[in-house]
Amino acid sequence: MNGVPFITVEGPIGVGKTSLAKAISEHYQYSLLLEIVDENPFLERFYENLEEWSFQTEMFFLCNRYKQLGDIKEQFLNKQIPVVADYHVYKNIIFAQRTLKPHDYTKYLAIYNILTADMPKPNIMIYLQASLKTLLARINHRGRSQEKNISPDYLQQLSLDYEKAMLDFEKENPTTPILRLNGDNMDFVNNKQDLDNIFEQLNSLLSHKETSS
Repeated sequence: MNGVPFITVEGPIGVGKTSLAKAISEHYQYSLLLEIVDENPFLERFYENLEEWSFQTEMFFLCNRYKQLGDIKEQFLNKQIPVVADYHVYKNIIFAQRTLKPHDYTKYLAIYNILTADMPKPNIMIYLQASLKTLLARINHRGRSQEKNISPDYLQQLSLDYEKAMLDFEKENPTTPILRLNGDNMDFVNNKQDLDNIFEQLNSLLSHKETSS
């Protein structure tokens, strides 16, 4: 891996991406990039009617992530300032493949490829996994109004989509390590030992990055 550390945390809805990204940012004093969610005006309607509002929802996310990553590149990465983010732009494909109709997905993919061609690429991926029971419990606990109508079936399928996507990502990006963590077996929010264990694994990846740079 080369370049300044750029870490992304990924996984299905409710798995704890933002909490972990914030913890990493605080521990390593990295700049923090958070996904824009609450500002999406289509999201609540999307969860109520996926077919009707999927294209608008996905395009909003793509355009905002494009702007965010462009700013991160100019303001931090180009200045050799490390960054940790609670998403990878690759997630756009995971969601779009599931929610968009084929003809809409074809148009969306063309736009995605144009916008992401020169986006900064993370050099470490952290992938959080968890069971449906855990995801539903965490979504209920945080109480976001736009997530109250998420279907368990949709969430379960999304978890399966993430599993496939991470395998595809690994094949397409063989030099980008993926740190896989099981959210059912740890509580890095309330258990300091669990969080320290994550930092130990991340230290190893960062050390290897410095050696190979």
